Amino acid sequence: MTNSSSDEQTVGGAVTLGLLAAWALHDLEELATVPGWWRRNLPALRERYPAVPEAVWRRAGAVEGREFAVAVGAMAAVVASASVAGRLTGGRSAAYQTALDAFGLHGLVHLAQVGLARGYTPGSATSPLVVVPFTLWARHRLRRAGVLRATRPRDLAVGLGLAGAATVGAHAVARRLTGATAARPR
Repeated sequence: MTNSSSDEQTVGGAVTLGLLAAWALHDLEELATVPGWWRRNLPALRERYPAVPEAVWRRAGAVEGREFAVAVGAMAAVVASASVAGRLTGGRSAAYQTALDAFGLHGLVHLAQVGLARGYTPGSATSPLVVVPFTLWARHRLRRAGVLRATRPRDLAVGLGLAGAATVGAHAVARRLTGATAARPR
């Protein structure tokens, strides 16, 4: 006889490959909004946050749509790899769980950016609607299946650090592939 609780404990593709799907929805928003948003908002942000080094502002303003799209593609490979690792291990993969946590924290960072920018920022619409809810749901499913690793503050810091490193790496790949040049200090 099949117990309905055993069905509830199954970690399927919706949880694991769902990470890639949720990420794709979120990044479609970013693809549609990033380049234009920077052009419109960079002057006000520079004025509001003068302590930020000028090189950071120049680099942010120099990212063109094509470079950003290639960077999103490079990040897709990272997220897809983590999602597949999760699928193959029934959600047990440390890479998958770290990527899931990083994705959720990334959504919270977007929400913090709204406060800093005092308005919409790319990614902030899908963060409360897709990113954070998906992460919480997936973690709940992993917990019910008994495969969610305990998450310590250190793990969250590592997840955010890895997400940051993957983002920097994706942009480096994109610059190389598109021939874009990084903004150089004057």
